[in-house]
Amino acid sequence: MATLSEILILNGALPIEHLDAMTGDEDVDERSIQTLVDQGVVSEAQYITARAASQNSHTVPLTDYPVDGTAVSMLPAALCRRHGVLGIGFEGEVLVLAMVNPTNVLAIDDARAASGRTVKPVQVDERELHSALDRYLRADDELNDLTSSLEEEASARADERVDLAAGSLDDVPIVRFVNLLVSQAIQDHASDIHIEPGEHEVRVRYRIDGVLHEMAPAPKTIQNGVISRLKIMSDIDIAERRKPQDGRMSVRHGGRQIDLRVATLPTVWGEKVVMRILDNTNTSMSLGDLDLLEHNAAAYERSYSKPYGMILVTGPTGSGKSTTLYTTLNAVARPEINVITVEDPVEYRMAGINQVQVNPKAGLTFASALRSILRSDPDVVLLGEIRDHETAQIAIEASLTGHLVLSTLHTNDAPSAITRLTEMDIEPFLVGSALDAVVAQRLARRLCDRCKVPAEVPTAQLVALGLIPDDGAPVPPFSAPAGCAVCSNTGYRGRIALHEVMTVTEEIERLAVARASSAEIGRVAREQGMLTLRQDGWQKVLLGLTSVDEILRVVA
Repeated sequence: MATLSEILILNGALPIEHLDAMTGDEDVDERSIQTLVDQGVVSEAQYITARAASQNSHTVPLTDYPVDGTAVSMLPAALCRRHGVLGIGFEGEVLVLAMVNPTNVLAIDDARAASGRTVKPVQVDERELHSALDRYLRADDELNDLTSSLEEEASARADERVDLAAGSLDDVPIVRFVNLLVSQAIQDHASDIHIEPGEHEVRVRYRIDGVLHEMAPAPKTIQNGVISRLKIMSDIDIAERRKPQDGRMSVRHGGRQIDLRVATLPTVWGEKVVMRILDNTNTSMSLGDLDLLEHNAAAYERSYSKPYGMILVTGPTGSGKSTTLYTTLNAVARPEINVITVEDPVEYRMAGINQVQVNPKAGLTFASALRSILRSDPDVVLLGEIRDHETAQIAIEASLTGHLVLSTLHTNDAPSAITRLTEMDIEPFLVGSALDAVVAQRLARRLCDRCKVPAEVPTAQLVALGLIPDDGAPVPPFSAPAGCAVCSNTGYRGRIALHEVMTVTEEIERLAVARASSAEIGRVAREQGMLTLRQDGWQKVLLGLTSVDEILRVVA
């Protein structure tokens, strides 16, 4: 097998006089070559390709490869996706072409004709190639071209007094624009799409890993056409523009069906549209993937393993409450028990579960549906959200009569759930008796495993933040974001949940009956071993899962 230096010399990447400096020791030689890469004598692309060859591997690691944007732009996106190829760099005037099957002569010929260059195929992993295609062949350029053409078309037709909302729905450009907007969001693993009309343009933002990212704006002239198209796809009344409306639509992307929950909101510049992407193809239904610490996992398991009682998951919108409830439901559901859910809307469809969609227009509210399903002999009831006194009262009575009730509530922390229920005019003794556990949670961005780096924060700052005690003990090491091609230079990839699990003990039940404040309930819960959201986050910082800055961003 040829050594790394020999392969570099054979490829013309390393002058032969550097061979004398090599010792014959592979580790020492590789460090020497890495120094030459740092000095610019050998390019990083040549180094990666040669290293793969020296290890007798025909596959080039595409995630580490320094992809050249000029090489990417040499080939049309449609050709790349049709043949599964991507231009990733140059060797002189030769275009380096990443492909799963380097013997595909038709793909190579098409790439040669489209680029006007000689092509050198290199083999890459199929999953890495698909990821790179999604990353580099974004729809942004096509969206920009479409917005320009739509704007010109609207200007040309302005004299004819043509309403885009009425006339453009059947036009191909508007349909393509909306399709690209949605498909790009799905490729970017966005959770929400925000379309926000302004005075002069339409702002488009994607929420990725809990943070909104601004995309290229759309011209004001296509606002009505885009919103009307979305309304038709979501089965929403396009004539009604004065009040909020809700709908749902399904799209096919990458061979799978993805549902989107759509909400419109009238603003001074037009209707704002928010689409929640309900892509459960990558959602794990395993409790082990909820990132619960061992202490919290044990306490939570004790609660949902009981045959009756109420478990509440609290937190703001978009904090992962539904995922936690569905995962819990998946853990408790068995053929020998009857599970019924009441949701608005039904976000994830689960086999073997009876799921009821709330329909206020037909009189099917949370309270009326819950009252009905209690006559359907359920063992476990999942209630999408407790919003009012009537729903809370029926849910608590159900938990006291032999049912396991799972639901959500909007509070800032776990102890506040008890006071929130009493504020809904639920008798405190019922709250204390029915409630078994409360889980408060937030979502923080997960550090990218490929680029995270060791970090140092002054001890005084960590003490002031309450993350470590002021006892002079050494500060343990932790990580910080750096940024690489895999995480789009953000330093984060995916999200991790922070939890605050409060078990309702006899002491906390007595405090609930006495109408104690949430601060007092929280103090007792912490004395009994409850970890706060910030403490749970700090433990996950020490595990290298997230950063201190991210914990401070999501937890007060």
